[in-house]
Amino acid sequence: MTSAVRTFTLLVALASGCSKSESPPPSPAPAPSAASKDAAAARKMIEAGAVVLDVRTPAEYSEAHLPAATNIPVQQFSERIAEVEKLVGGDKARPIVVYCASGARSAKAKAQLDAAGYTNVVNGGGYDDLH
Repeated sequence: MTSAVRTFTLLVALASGCSKSESPPPSPAPAPSAASKDAAAARKMIEAGAVVLDVRTPAEYSEAHLPAATNIPVQQFSERIAEVEKLVGGDKARPIVVYCASGARSAKAKAQLDAAGYTNVVNGGGYDDLH
């Protein structure tokens, strides 16, 4: 076999290996961020018995709150996270819904819960989204 034939054969083999129409594996869907609000999922979780955390100020909570909600203001959340453990009975997979006035403070609380190992936390958004 001549060197030109070997080169041609090698090029054909390389080209055929590259010409397969294989698409790259699909990228995994991005995980929802803590800031993502899902009021519909939160309402379903609340109906099913989720732990509900109102992370607004005590004054906001006293004006109006969801019936099953426990008030842990986001400003105190890191110091009071042990209360959450009691509320879920030590089960970090138990559903938890956090809400505030608009969803921003509840996003912060959700991020803290996620970082603490809680696996089923939903940012319900604002109080008005849920009642």
